[in-house]
Amino acid sequence: MTPSKSFNSRPSNIVSSLIAGLTLLTFAMPSIASDAADVLVSKFKTSQYFWEQADVARDLIKRKDLSVLPKLEVFLSSEDRHARGNAALVFAGLGEKRGFEIIVGILQDHSARPEGAGVGMGMWTLEAQIGTDRYYAAHLLGDLRDARAVPLLLALKDDPDVADIVPWALGQIGDRRALAPLLQDLDAKDPDRRALAACALEALGDKAALPRLRLLLTDQERIRFDGLGPVSDAAKQAIDGLEGRHSLAASECGKQHAPAPRK
Repeated sequence: MTPSKSFNSRPSNIVSSLIAGLTLLTFAMPSIASDAADVLVSKFKTSQYFWEQADVARDLIKRKDLSVLPKLEVFLSSEDRHARGNAALVFAGLGEKRGFEIIVGILQDHSARPEGAGVGMGMWTLEAQIGTDRYYAAHLLGDLRDARAVPLLLALKDDPDVADIVPWALGQIGDRRALAPLLQDLDAKDPDRRALAACALEALGDKAALPRLRLLLTDQERIRFDGLGPVSDAAKQAIDGLEGRHSLAASECGKQHAPAPRK
């Protein structure tokens, strides 16, 4: 039996409908993407905590949508240096040069300011606020992984405000100029500093650090954060990472011993 004309026309009708649907979807995609970016911008503006805002900042960078920058520009002059730094992270991550400059500015800023994020409730002093703002800026430079920050961070590795975060930031950036200073820190008197240097050397990924790290395998002095374990634990985890015994993308040493942004 010969199929009817109406039956024969159905496949072409289906194809035409699919093409029309795909055409509409193509035109709708920019609008959908813009709506999603606007949702993230709204979340950035209304985030209650700076670390949540920082997560939104990273999501905005992943979207690579430059249209969000004018909507965040007001934050670049915020009195709250944590909010300013989070906005600057988006700008820098999307290739706008002001972002990096503003984060560096926060790192170098010792001026007076009102109470902002990062200092525990009931513990605020101007000195504490300046210290936590500078610490957070150094952390953001590690997040950014911009090699221009290496000489700035190396110059501050003995600065009491940022000494705990500088090794982590250097490890994240991954520039070999940090190798010798981090190896030197393996001999520091402070056990925290030795452990942080060990983890940073793992993140740096240079196996030239292995002989020096092995010398810390008998170092039983305990660190003052992250479970209060001995320095030898950090050294072993760093060695395992450099020798490929766990994923470099998820460094055990880095996860357990990276100083978190102060809250």
